[in-house]
Amino acid sequence: MTKSELILKITNKNSFLYQKDVYKIIDTLFNSVTKALRDGDRVELRGFGTFTTKLRNARIGRNPKTGEPVAIPQKKMTFFKMGKSMKERINS
Repeated sequence: MTKSELILKITNKNSFLYQKDVYKIIDTLFNSVTKALRDGDRVELRGFGTFTTKLRNARIGRNPKTGEPVAIPQKKMTFFKMGKSMKERINS
């Protein structure tokens, strides 16, 4: 599901909301989650799951085309762990 599909789905289920307002709400939510993860915080959405970041160390990789070594810098990686109730809803 894309962001625009999510906005349309929410707008269709809640006819009293304007699409531009739903867009602002979704955009604010995503921006807040992104900012929290950038700051190193953990984001927990009850009944859905938890987003965390882990630091991945710098390393030497290989260019798959030429085989020559390439320096890969240190970076943050985002991880998602599904919540218990989400697992139950998906698997039932």
